[in-house]
Amino acid sequence: MGLDRPPVSSPSFWERLYAEGHDGWELGAPAPPLTAWLDAGGRFSAGAESGPARVAVPGSGRGHDARLLARRGHRVWGFDFAAPAVAQAVALAEEEGIGVSYEQRDVFTLDADYAGFFDGVWEYTCFCAIDPRRRAEYLRVVHAILKPAGTLLACFYPVREGDDGPPFPVSRTEIERLLTGRFRIVESEPPAMSADRRQGLEWLVRAERRG
Repeated sequence: MGLDRPPVSSPSFWERLYAEGHDGWELGAPAPPLTAWLDAGGRFSAGAESGPARVAVPGSGRGHDARLLARRGHRVWGFDFAAPAVAQAVALAEEEGIGVSYEQRDVFTLDADYAGFFDGVWEYTCFCAIDPRRRAEYLRVVHAILKPAGTLLACFYPVREGDDGPPFPVSRTEIERLLTGRFRIVESEPPAMSADRRQGLEWLVRAERRG
């Protein structure tokens, strides 16, 4: 597809996919890499502050990951471009009695209101959904909304060749290049679990915000 890409920076693109049932990224449950990480004792920390850690989930969709993080004791904010996704996420959280804050939001504007606010960010399938030309900008925003030494936990997908999407492919070389400078990579490895159709196509990174 090259530079002739779909208008992924427009909310209407994603709202149309939801309306037409073309939401092939939907797992219907929390992401296995996140579930496995939490089950193994992973946790976002609020540091010296009291109370639960604040965690952002950009591109939160129907909120399965956000609700899981809330069930595990975190304070969670979910952000998504598409109004239908946010509405369904709110309904699911209310149905399960789980407190999650959701906003219909362009994730590239988060630093205007949430600079230095979050202890952690969980990234999964937002990075691969945005225009690849904006990936450095996206990680700049993630850096900006994290507290100093805050944690970025990211499962990058799909790790393969090509430029067609969404989901737009990513390489481990690109991941390291884009994170270097703003983040210190603590762990970088295949996730302990992946959905069947994503086996061998995911790469889990835990990194700390520099500066």
